[in-house]
Amino acid sequence: MHSKPVRPVLVVVAHGSRDPRHAATVHALVERVRSLRPGLRVETGFLDFNVPSVSGVLESLAAEGVRDVVALPLLLTRAFHAKADIPAVLREAPARLRIRRADVLGPSPLLLSALERRLYEAGLTPADKSSTGVVLASAGSSDPEAIAVIADIAREWWHTGWCAVRPAFASASLPRTEDAVRELRRLGCERVAVAPYVLAPGFLPDRIARGAAGADVLADVLGPAPEVARVLLERYDAARRPVLAALGA
Repeated sequence: MHSKPVRPVLVVVAHGSRDPRHAATVHALVERVRSLRPGLRVETGFLDFNVPSVSGVLESLAAEGVRDVVALPLLLTRAFHAKADIPAVLREAPARLRIRRADVLGPSPLLLSALERRLYEAGLTPADKSSTGVVLASAGSSDPEAIAVIADIAREWWHTGWCAVRPAFASASLPRTEDAVRELRRLGCERVAVAPYVLAPGFLPDRIARGAAGADVLADVLGPAPEVARVLLERYDAARRPVLAALGA
């Protein structure tokens, strides 16, 4: 009689921040993931500023006898952290661990749904779409691939019925949020909304909020939106399939 293979542990790899709201939001999102998938063990590790560290979590799991892990970057694009920092940390993990790295969260139709959820929670309605211009405000990156992804998301979102959608960036790239707000005004949109394409509060989201001073609506960060939690589980499931195949599941 064969025992049922143990699910790989999901290790959510978050960036970390000196702002305590960041870690609190990450933990709230992880709790929502647990509520959607009872029985799945989910641990959280931070690259910087917060504890536990990613390396500490992996060492603890190995010490417990865990063998299989899915490491999931809590990132919206494949920028520097996804391409350099996280692989470097995982390479230093205990040798007994079999680690599969899940994809970053974006892009995903579920994230667009989460963005709209936040806009509606901020006061818009579906009837406002055709007269509202939206600034898709992300943290920004020096990675051209990440910037191109944000521009593609803005174009895709515009095709769902908004008056216009313009990307903006809080750092490293242009335009800034306030510049995109002014552009949408010049285009003649009846109202302008800013949708932060960020997961948790912190320094750069605060900069986005300041740049949204001239907008009519500022949505909240994505945070523990149910759609975001569902994306995490989708990425986990996609990454764990090779692990289960190796286990004979």
